Amino acid sequence: MDLPWDTMEDVIETARCMSALRMDYVKLHALYIVKNTKLAKEYEKGELDLVSLEEYKARVITFLRHLSPDIVIQRIIGRAPEEHTLYANWNTSWWKIHDDIVAEMTEKGYKQGDLCNYLNGKAVRKFVGED
Repeated sequence: MDLPWDTMEDVIETARCMSALRMDYVKLHALYIVKNTKLAKEYEKGELDLVSLEEYKARVITFLRHLSPDIVIQRIIGRAPEEHTLYANWNTSWWKIHDDIVAEMTEKGYKQGDLCNYLNGKAVRKFVGED
């Protein structure tokens, strides 16, 4: 969802692929950086462009709107043990992030799958063996 090289197009395509593959459930996580890893070294050197909290929320909402409503969402943000991480969840409570995402979707009338209109196309039917 928020790897430094991901784009919104990647988010949408991931939702489409998971929908086409008829996944049972999905768990989302924001990026967290574990100490003593290659990613941690890049982060410490300032070599990573991390997405903002607002961009993460937008990506989650976009993902959910493109994801089949038949897929169960088990998590939209995760937690990381602070003693092992350099960076996690923009120093914000994961419950706050979760609640903000739910509130924005409710306020704007968005629903999981409301933009999922591509599963009945010929190419997807052939891919999943229905043609």
